[in-house]
Amino acid sequence: MPTSPNIVIVFADQLRADALGCYGNPITATPAIDELAARGTRFDSAYTPSPVCVPARSSFITGLEPQHGDCFDNEMPTSPASTFMDELSGAGYRTHGVGKMHFTPDTGALRGFQTRDTGEEFGSADTDDYMKFVSERGFDFVEHPHGLRDEMYYVPQLSPVPEELHHSHWVADKSIEFLEKSAGDDQPYLLWASFIAPHPPFAPPSPWHRRFEPSVMPDPFVPPGSPELMTVYNRLQNRYKYRDGGVDRRLEQLRKAYYFASVSYLDSQVARIIAALDASGQRENTVVLVTADHGEFLGDYGSYGKRSFLDAAAKIPLIASGPGFEPSIRDEPVSLVDVRPTLLELAGAEGEPRDGTSLLDTAADRTVFGQFQDGALGLYAVITDEWKYIWSAFDRGEYLIDRKRDPRETLNAAYSPRRRATLSTMRALAREHFEDLHELDFDDASSNVPLQLGKRPSPEALHALAALGINPEASTLVVRGGPWEPTIEAD
Repeated sequence: MPTSPNIVIVFADQLRADALGCYGNPITATPAIDELAARGTRFDSAYTPSPVCVPARSSFITGLEPQHGDCFDNEMPTSPASTFMDELSGAGYRTHGVGKMHFTPDTGALRGFQTRDTGEEFGSADTDDYMKFVSERGFDFVEHPHGLRDEMYYVPQLSPVPEELHHSHWVADKSIEFLEKSAGDDQPYLLWASFIAPHPPFAPPSPWHRRFEPSVMPDPFVPPGSPELMTVYNRLQNRYKYRDGGVDRRLEQLRKAYYFASVSYLDSQVARIIAALDASGQRENTVVLVTADHGEFLGDYGSYGKRSFLDAAAKIPLIASGPGFEPSIRDEPVSLVDVRPTLLELAGAEGEPRDGTSLLDTAADRTVFGQFQDGALGLYAVITDEWKYIWSAFDRGEYLIDRKRDPRETLNAAYSPRRRATLSTMRALAREHFEDLHELDFDDASSNVPLQLGKRPSPEALHALAALGINPEASTLVVRGGPWEPTIEAD
């Protein structure tokens, strides 16, 4: 048995954290992932460094935030920096990848893997191992084995291939093959099993598409003022994903049922991988890490897709089970960029310090930063234990969310006079951290500051408003219930 721990990464695409049972979902059936969470550490405030596929994965494999890896959107090349696959290979690990990696521009690149079974969303039997697999089994006539996209992108649909040929099943098959071949070896290994599910189109195989009754699915979470919490990217996504033509409640329920079915089916394949790991006799010497690149709005706030730093799109599952991770729940904010230093520490591998901090460091004072696009199109986030701050350059808008007292994210407190000190602190963190924002005057740049910080009323004025029964926070999106008591933050 190897002296360094084996590492198995289970990676899902567009899997929001609260779609799993261990994160509180009462509907989905995810016993395999839930069991991993019970045996290991569940991170309850894990965030993507960028809420879209390519930059999120670029940051994941390199440990570089988007601004340091120069990768901000799907059309951009993955950062050329070394990856944790490079570094683990250099430390003597056998490294293998299965499924969707979304490396750009070369989707078949190894990027540090010694071997790969490629299974991307696009390709042909000539270039993609999964497409070749489907073709060789007589389904070469199926043009889109992952489901129809374009105008059908968010239309729930049955998988066009049977269960045993579904991409999730194939990822488990190839992962199990690798585990069986590696059983008994003294060389430690890294296996990254990367699923496309539950990324749309939501196309679970039969009979899994019937797993959940659509008519009992809960409605999307659409708090008052939802449009004002959205940025230009949410409106853009709804347009090109054919989701801006009105709401059909039954279709919304069906869509959610198929998303949850895709998640539960993925979990059943994770169960097969874990069973193979158990059979190999190496479970106790293996770290299993479960995570995702970003989430999915799934109708919340009237939106679909990602490209937002609200929790539905940016909060991801992160579960680590095995050596170094005792059963626990950790609440501090963490990021995908923290995975690389964690793996290097587990493996005793060499690697230059970058943006992340090892998850094994439980004493670290953590602040998470996120970015999508840059410059005039930039969307930036700063996430602390208590607050989330978002700056949308295109919208010239600020968003300040109280993570402790408003966990469902219903209220933008950025323009509340009572949150002046907090807003100033979060602005300072953003200005210091993001190169694009070093010289930004937020008061001047923001288009909808009803009360600029430099013209803040005196405490006496605020108390006078309170005496008249007028809540100075009434201009914000939602006022939480209960009696209002004025509180004045110190300058």
